[in-house]
This record gives sequence, C-alpha cells and structure tokens, in this order.
Amino acid sequence: MAGLSGHWAFAFGLLGNIVSFMVYLAPIPTFRQIYKKKTSEGFQSIPYVVALFSAMLWIYYAFLKSNTTLLITINSVGCLIETVYILLFIFYASKKARVETVKLLVLLMVCGMGLVGVTQFVVKASERANVVGWFCLILSLCVFIAPLCIVRQVIQTKSVEHMPFLLSLFLTLSAIMWFFYGLLLKDHNIAIPNILGFSFGVLQMVLYGLYKHANKIEKQEQIMVGKEQQKSPEITENIIEIVKRKALLSSPEKIPSSKNGVEASVHQNLPKEIEV
Repeated sequence: MAGLSGHWAFAFGLLGNIVSFMVYLAPIPTFRQIYKKKTSEGFQSIPYVVALFSAMLWIYYAFLKSNTTLLITINSVGCLIETVYILLFIFYASKKARVETVKLLVLLMVCGMGLVGVTQFVVKASERANVVGWFCLILSLCVFIAPLCIVRQVIQTKSVEHMPFLLSLFLTLSAIMWFFYGLLLKDHNIAIPNILGFSFGVLQMVLYGLYKHANKIEKQEQIMVGKEQQKSPEITENIIEIVKRKALLSSPEKIPSSKNGVEASVHQNLPKEIEV
C-alpha cells in the first residue's frame, strides 16, 4: 500500500511540475504588454518577488527532507523565471515602483539569510525540517494571498486587464496537484497552503467571468468617442461653408465686376462670426 501511495505521489508531483511550469509561464502575456507599452504602470511586483522568495525557501526545505527531488526541480526553474520577470518589471517601472521593488527584495533576502542562519546554528538537526517547513507553509499562504491586491483592483475598476485568466487557471490546477502530492506524502506543509491556493484560484476565475465583458464595452465606447471626435471638425467646417454660401447668395447688392468691388460686397454681407 505504501508503495502504491509512493507511485501516486510521484505521479501528482510530476503533474505538479508540469502545471507549475505553466504557472511560471502564464505571466508572459502580461510582460509582453509591459514591453509594448514600455511601462509597468498598473501592474504589481509583489506577487513575483514573493514567489521568488518562496521558491528559494522551498529548495532549502527540500534539501532538508528526503525524496523531494520534484520540489527541487520545479522551484529551481521558478527561481530563474521569477528573476527574469522581476528584472523586466524593474527596467520598465517608474522610479517609485522600482525603489519599492528593490526594498522588498532586499528585505526578503535578509529575512531568508537570517532564517538559514538560525536553523543551521540554533535549531537541532532533527527539528530543522519542521521549522523550515512551517515557514514555507506560511510563505506559501502569502504567495496565494499576494494576488488579492489585484483582486481588489479588479473589483474597484471592474476590469480584468491586469489579471490574466491563464495565470488564475494554472494556479488552481497547480494547487490541486500539489495538495494531493503533499497528502500522499503526509506532508502537511505542502498540502495545507494549496487548499487556500485552490480557493483563491477559483475566486479569480469567477471574477474574470464577471468582468471580462467590461473591457470590451469600455473599448467600444472609446472607439465611438474617437469616431465622434473625428467627425466633429468635419461637421463644423461644413456648417461654416454653408453659412458663407448663404451669405453670398442672399446679398442684396449687385456684385461689381471689379475685383475690389467683389471683395468689398462679400465682406459687407458676411455674418460677423465668419468675417476674417
């Protein structure tokens, strides 16, 4: 029975690697948009910074446990990808956002080094994995809570422009895979946070379904306003031309043959609003 459980755990762990890899790739459309606009305004760096720190901590936890190769592989890939995302965000961010991101990075790195130092020199070797596991559990909860700032923005603006659907979908699937992986290995540090991850993933997909049409309506309104603005100058010019012609035709005076006489007669009969 234990062997069968181990095989199922490996299967869910492998699926978790595949889906988690897709999770790491899901923000690519977001960063393509940032690249096109040449600005990261409207996007948050917190999810990527926290995800980087979480991946690094899970690698440390995996080295303290046995049979955790699948944790090491996916989190190593995650560290690389998240680092690229953060560098791109910083490059296109405003000065204020850039400073805030760097401050958060430094803070988390200092905390990480402090945790490694404490667990290596203060905590007993037999308790080391449990202590680090609890920190991983708490941080994983923070990873799933971090997108709540985007959820709040979606609710306030009624726009899902900054909340990619693919990211929400793959986060939900990833949470399912890693929950069963942790459950089969009887590792509550892996299983528990993914319950919350599944809940938040479903919430994001529900919000996407509610507000995805709001973007289309807003774009249509912007197109209509643009068309009206383009038509307005043409309509104004046509009205002025009609008024000028009416003024010329309704002139009671006989138009002299000389050039100076024509100009004087026309000038006299034009309305004040049109006179040059």
